[in-house]
Amino acid sequence: MTFVTRPGRTGRIRGARSIDRDGPRRSTGRFWWATYLVLIALALIYISPFLIQVLNSFRTDPAAAADPLGAAPATFTTAAYTRLFRNSDFPLWAQNSIIVTLFVTAGRVFFNSLAGYALARLRFPGRGVVFAGVVAVMAVPSVVLLIPKFLVINTIGIYDSYAGMILPLLVDAAGVFIMKNFFESIPASVEEQARIDGAGTFRTFWSIVLPMATPAVITIVILSFQGSWNELSHFIISTQSTELTTLTRGVAQLAGGQLSQGSQYPLKLAAALLMTIPVAVIFFIFQKRIMNASAGAVKG
Repeated sequence: MTFVTRPGRTGRIRGARSIDRDGPRRSTGRFWWATYLVLIALALIYISPFLIQVLNSFRTDPAAAADPLGAAPATFTTAAYTRLFRNSDFPLWAQNSIIVTLFVTAGRVFFNSLAGYALARLRFPGRGVVFAGVVAVMAVPSVVLLIPKFLVINTIGIYDSYAGMILPLLVDAAGVFIMKNFFESIPASVEEQARIDGAGTFRTFWSIVLPMATPAVITIVILSFQGSWNELSHFIISTQSTELTTLTRGVAQLAGGQLSQGSQYPLKLAAALLMTIPVAVIFFIFQKRIMNASAGAVKG
């Protein structure tokens, strides 16, 4: 067979061109199933402890102690959850955790946003030193501050109270750092029209800039809720009465065997499972909000 080529053009077969284009695509997608198998295996490894926790919480004590890593129990029972609510102070622990978490989350969103806006927009002497101090605090391990924190709480008279549990957690350096960086990404020209209309600094921050920082605010909400809900060391040094015990302290006492005898695996795992649910719900709800807000900012 003879092929005729025109001057200035290369003599190639259209079929060959399509083969060259489709060939690499088939070769790169030949082992796509292996990638999915690896991802599924990794997902099962990460989720297996949670599945074991759920299954064992519906077992009887002898069955869970005999085979903690076994398959699904032969008979499901809610005895562990019944004992948790009837024979322990789990509802009180949950109440204290909810109160502290709501106040800490709201306080961190407000004060972190104010501090971040001040460091990003306001010009005042020592602003760089203040920001350097914020970064330095982030580098200090929290355990190093436990004894100084206890001394301050005890000295000002808020030890063993809600104030001692909430006030030291209202501001965190990481939240200030996040809000400052996000506010700096917002063009300053957005605030000029508000100043022309006579709006003050706080009004500009509250009505103009803060609504534009929705992705950062939601990030602070998630981190603050998760951090205060799972906080343990601060509550150990700030309270001693059983009336102010939070879920983290209560579940730690259950795990240490202070409130029961024997292994009590179903009881401990049921408490840990119920404690995990609010954090998971908040994360998945606000994760969608973060994605939608980011997409809206890109489209705008």
